Amino acid sequence: MGVGYPANPAYAQSGPVIARIDVQGNRRVETQTIIGYIRISPGERYDAFKVDQAFKALFATGLFEDVKITLQRTTLVVLVVENPIINRVAFEGNKKLSDAALGAEVELRARAVLTRTKVQIDVQRILTLYRRTGRFGASVVPRIIQLPQNRVDLVFEIIEGDKTGVSRIIFIGNREFSDSDLRKVITTGETGFFSFLRSDDIYDPDRLAADQELLRRHYLRSGYADFRIISAVADLDHERNAFFITITVDEGPQYAFGAVQIESNVRAIDPEMLRGVVHTFEGDVYNLELIDRTLEDLTIEVSKLGYAFAQVRPRGERDPVTRTVSITFVIEEGPRVYIERIDIRGNTRTHDEVIRREFDLVEGDGYNRVLMERAERRLNGLQFFKTVTITREPGSASDRVIILVEVEEQPTGQLSAGAGYSTADGILGDVSISERNLLGRGQFVRLAVSASAKRTDVDFSFTEPYFMERRVSAGIDLFSREVDFTSESSYKSKRQGGGVRFGFPLTPDLSLTTRYQLARAEVTDVPTTASAAVLAEAGKSITSLVGYSLRFDTIDNKQNPTNGLFVILSQDAAGVGGDVNYLRTTAEARLYQKIYDDFVGILRLEGGHILSLDGSGVRVSDAFVKGGETIRGFARSGLGPRDSVTGDALGGKTYVAATAEVQFPFFGLPEDLGFKGAVFADAGTVFGTDQGGVTFDINGDGDVLDPGEGPVVPFDSSAVRSSVGVSILWNSPFGPLRADFSHVLSSQPFDIEESFRFGGGTRF
Repeated sequence: MGVGYPANPAYAQSGPVIARIDVQGNRRVETQTIIGYIRISPGERYDAFKVDQAFKALFATGLFEDVKITLQRTTLVVLVVENPIINRVAFEGNKKLSDAALGAEVELRARAVLTRTKVQIDVQRILTLYRRTGRFGASVVPRIIQLPQNRVDLVFEIIEGDKTGVSRIIFIGNREFSDSDLRKVITTGETGFFSFLRSDDIYDPDRLAADQELLRRHYLRSGYADFRIISAVADLDHERNAFFITITVDEGPQYAFGAVQIESNVRAIDPEMLRGVVHTFEGDVYNLELIDRTLEDLTIEVSKLGYAFAQVRPRGERDPVTRTVSITFVIEEGPRVYIERIDIRGNTRTHDEVIRREFDLVEGDGYNRVLMERAERRLNGLQFFKTVTITREPGSASDRVIILVEVEEQPTGQLSAGAGYSTADGILGDVSISERNLLGRGQFVRLAVSASAKRTDVDFSFTEPYFMERRVSAGIDLFSREVDFTSESSYKSKRQGGGVRFGFPLTPDLSLTTRYQLARAEVTDVPTTASAAVLAEAGKSITSLVGYSLRFDTIDNKQNPTNGLFVILSQDAAGVGGDVNYLRTTAEARLYQKIYDDFVGILRLEGGHILSLDGSGVRVSDAFVKGGETIRGFARSGLGPRDSVTGDALGGKTYVAATAEVQFPFFGLPEDLGFKGAVFADAGTVFGTDQGGVTFDINGDGDVLDPGEGPVVPFDSSAVRSSVGVSILWNSPFGPLRADFSHVLSSQPFDIEESFRFGGGTRF
């Protein structure tokens, strides 16, 4: 294909006058349309440069497969071969990706003009789509089937190949954190035994880039201020069809915070007034997240003082000798730039106000970069969106900016089913459906049903995270529970009710939840041989209570914690109406600390006390009933006060328990199998009952001396029970499983022991 030129070289610069233009070979495209593209008219003198431009213009339309332009005496002949029209686009050989998914990715469609360039572009699009699913060995061959009237069928023949996994992730240069530690930080995983159930072992360049940022933040959070990633290389082994990822790092030394100062260049702001919102303290391990949190809180406090344009920036001075970083938070007056408007794009489902309420700024406020970054983190934390990008553009004036928020939504609903087994409840199963972004309003709703041989639970919960357009969560809960305690306390319990709750974030780590609950309870199926305390409780009752929970949480990883502290204090007061009066207080603290390499130490302390507010005593169904879930080595309801005649568990008014545990990997087993071992020591006690001396006359004949009628003479002791043991933990694809083998060191004669305990389940 090309441009035909006259043989005479003189025509290279100028030629004869063109008398007419003759277009040949066109069937669909009008002659005048083609003449319009070439921009040459009869009466003009032949010009080689113009002819070359006409040639390029015709090809640029994408309508022609071949073009020739020649001058025959005074006639300019334009000979074209039109590109065919696509009759249909088909895919063959695809199983992992549907025709609909592939069709949405390619640009060529039925009735479109076929061009070789577009075909190759679509081939690359299909290959890119397969690489996103981890199939780097996929190949695509386009086939063009000729049809009458210059039409064609376009068929993409696909060989999908096997999934290209990540065979190994290797770290070079890491001394303070092991390879296994760092693999837990990143989201890319290695191909292993259960890879058919996972998708994180697929090589994705975007994911690897995000993993580098996760590594950087991990090290900067752990004190390594000089940390840098030297390289991150993914090598494809074609023979094994697998990637080997090598990440080379330079950790540098660990730093601590040196002197921490606040410097104000705004005269009216006293730095000492802001000391209370500083989260970095001299001597603590350097932590970039604490610096970011301090920047945000200082910016907000300064804004509250009336300085909307003040900016806070950190100034760090590293001392490599003492390995400290001195931080000075500098407050200075920033440029007066106002937010003209906030434009939101990409949210086809989520309402605008759900996104806007995550901003501490609105239209008309002064622009502040720190608060914009905070809003971006909040939006990512909602888990409504795959990506969130906040940028700014010039506004209508030099002191105006437009904030552009671009989001890509992702599914927020979940349907799950579960199955499992435990020594306490037998075979169990559950089904739940939840939605984190109900109708695009950011509300959470969940319905769950679970059942086992000894209990049936139905739970419904709804949460509005921004009640009354404030950063306060409000929710309602409805529940129905039936529990079979016949083997432990000779009764069955039915309980239905509901409640409302309100949550308040006090600090990033501290939150408060208040609640009200109304429940109807019934003790049923009580045999005449049951304890008099249980017989006296048979029937229905109404419990109306108010309560609160104060929660402090710095756990690093909710699924696999290795560091941090979790503390919760709860109190409930029953007696706001209803038939029951008590004050129940419970507390729990868990400390996680990495001991060495993959060895994690866990300390747990918990306890509770319940007392009657009206002097009627604490009922069996309200008392603390504890067993192997609290102190291993004991059966369910195997601890605490017990009727000396019937053996029924009566529950205790007070309990305390402590656990020390060390978890470690099984050396020699592949890490991806998810097995861990543990050794533990448990100690605690459950004691105190108001059931001593209780009598119940079954026949109403005044005879209460038959077994089971009373008076109740309880076994009760505050002596400490203790046990030690080993555990096998499996973070399986079917859910977490745990088996505990215990040996009791100290117990009471009336306790019920259990040397083996197993529990687990799945969700799919």
